[in-house]
Amino acid sequence: MRYRTHYFILPLLILFAACSKNETETQTPTLGESIPVRVIELQQDTFSLPINASGTFSTKDETILSFKVGGIVSKLLVQEGDAVKKGQLLAAVDLTEIQAGLNQSKLAYEKALRDYERAGRLYRDSVATLEQFQNSKTALDIAEQQVKTAEFNLSYSQIRATQNGFVLRKFVNAGQQVSSGAPVLQINGANQGNWVLQATVNDQNWNIISVGDQAVILNSSSDSIPGRVIRKSQAADPMTGAYWVEISSETKEHSNLASGMFGKVVILPARQKSGWEIPYEALLDAEGSGGYVFVTDDDQQAKKVKVVLGKIGQNTVQVLSGLENHKKLIASGSAYLTDGSKIQIQN
Repeated sequence: MRYRTHYFILPLLILFAACSKNETETQTPTLGESIPVRVIELQQDTFSLPINASGTFSTKDETILSFKVGGIVSKLLVQEGDAVKKGQLLAAVDLTEIQAGLNQSKLAYEKALRDYERAGRLYRDSVATLEQFQNSKTALDIAEQQVKTAEFNLSYSQIRATQNGFVLRKFVNAGQQVSSGAPVLQINGANQGNWVLQATVNDQNWNIISVGDQAVILNSSSDSIPGRVIRKSQAADPMTGAYWVEISSETKEHSNLASGMFGKVVILPARQKSGWEIPYEALLDAEGSGGYVFVTDDDQQAKKVKVVLGKIGQNTVQVLSGLENHKKLIASGSAYLTDGSKIQIQN
């Protein structure tokens, strides 16, 4: 029975010793006690990290085509997805009414011309007054302009492709009545290879990106397309608050792209930012583009300062401002620190 008691007490002693040791290792520093920390020298540098963004592809020359005058659509010669060539006839309205209007204006012009010639003869014979002769000339000029207007309307009773490209959308069908200016077809210039990716970025990245910066575009097939920033928005989107940048492809062959297709881009800003690159674990209470760190200027006390953050890497964080005129950053051991805490450097 004595040996059994010893065997029972021994594990309890070992467990008690282990718990006591663990409590000693993790105990919280008492008030006023110096807290061991590790510090690093603060050195300002310049850096630039790639900016990842996403958006949609477009040719930026998408055009809505319509008739100058309303009428009944008599011909619709293309479907969505069809390739078209510049000048190709795409659609037409019934010409009966338009042709009648042109004929009417021509007859009116012929009458005005006869009246003008008669008034000229009468004026030269002193039968008609100068005012009557001038009025006949004005009527002739008006009739001439009406003929030109009717001929112009006739020429725009047909829709022809304004560029090489594809039909993106068809809004009407043959036999349908349309009003003047109503959308009939939408085409783009995809055959010309003028593809751009419009990507959204936040205000911080927008400020770093410059027109001319290089980029790598990734489409849905994960193809890498070299590109370049060609345009930046000058106002935020009122709905999202985001800004956009346009990246143009530097190659022309993109048979696997379509308008509205989703794409990603990695932008490589040429502009360098001045700041500090600090260990991720040194950052406290980060929210949005701000956060806090502890610094020390006398190796005796910790000071809590607010910083403005840049890009966050895998193990480091960019600090754009807030560390000016400070010498050392507390890189680890800040879990128990408050502003003004006594520290003990243990590098």
